[in-house]
Amino acid sequence: MLFRLARPALFALAPETAHRMTIAALKLSPARTPPAPGPLATEVAGLRFPNPLGMAAGFDKDGEVPDAVLGLGFGFVEIGSITPLPQPGNPRPRLFRLTEDRAVINRMGFNNGGAAEAEARLRRRAGRPGLVGVNIGANKDSADRIADYALLTRRFAPLASYLTVNISSPNTPGLRALQDEGALVALLDAVLDARPTDGPPVFLKVAPDLEPADVDAIARIALDKRLGALIVSNTTISRPPLASPHAAETGGLSGAPLRDLAQQRLRDFRAATGGAIPLIGVGGIGSAEDAWARIRAGASLVQLYSALVYEGPGLARQIVRGLERLMRRDGFATLAEAVGSE
Repeated sequence: MLFRLARPALFALAPETAHRMTIAALKLSPARTPPAPGPLATEVAGLRFPNPLGMAAGFDKDGEVPDAVLGLGFGFVEIGSITPLPQPGNPRPRLFRLTEDRAVINRMGFNNGGAAEAEARLRRRAGRPGLVGVNIGANKDSADRIADYALLTRRFAPLASYLTVNISSPNTPGLRALQDEGALVALLDAVLDARPTDGPPVFLKVAPDLEPADVDAIARIALDKRLGALIVSNTTISRPPLASPHAAETGGLSGAPLRDLAQQRLRDFRAATGGAIPLIGVGGIGSAEDAWARIRAGASLVQLYSALVYEGPGLARQIVRGLERLMRRDGFATLAEAVGSE
């Protein structure tokens, strides 16, 4: 209710200003413990998740408020994307609310304070409860992007619950080319070689804008490299019919219009992998019903971000309660039983 009252004032601000105010408010919020394992607790890649709902990368780019986000009821949080060196990202404006479509377009360009700042913050929170993944990327002007990922793997492996290799942002020129088969093998070999033997699992985040042959190749490589999970998917450069005046802005589209494409791409990866690797469903999830559909389609975990813009900070607990109800309704004793059951 408080968010509904405050939303008109927030929406009167530029989206990026409102976002920074949200991060500042979370820094000042009372400390809350992460959620305890409940009926939805599940294991993925050797990690025990208290519930399957995570905050996607992009919200807390610099790892400023992971514990506050966990305190909102999320089962895990993914910070980043983090690059080796600080970079300002693309020129503003670069973030747009598509209110009529319950969507967002961004062309942020991996803006972040760099690895040193994020590493220092994670070292300060070492030993605290809660799963915090680190999403890693390459600097825009890097001469060797694969080396960037390897460097970040070495720096963050001791501090992260898991590492996400992000090659799917549309806002760094040429980055998605790392999804090509030869480049992807070289990249993952470098990351896995840089990870200590006792290091965290490695996840790979892919774009929704893939051809069937791409899906098959990525699935084959992920299985061969024994990745911990595939995150399906990032924002889309495609444009379904949209009502907002910002519809023509360039960048990645997220939110409700991405839901059907992301759901289908998850099904494609489920078929291509035969269920042999965990999938994390992202894109257009804004309700318990959306999350449940993604789980039934094959997702072991789900993430969201854009829906918070429209629904506010109470959404996480609302979705977790709804998932518990839906699991009981459909007669599943555990979340794992429901995965891929559609």
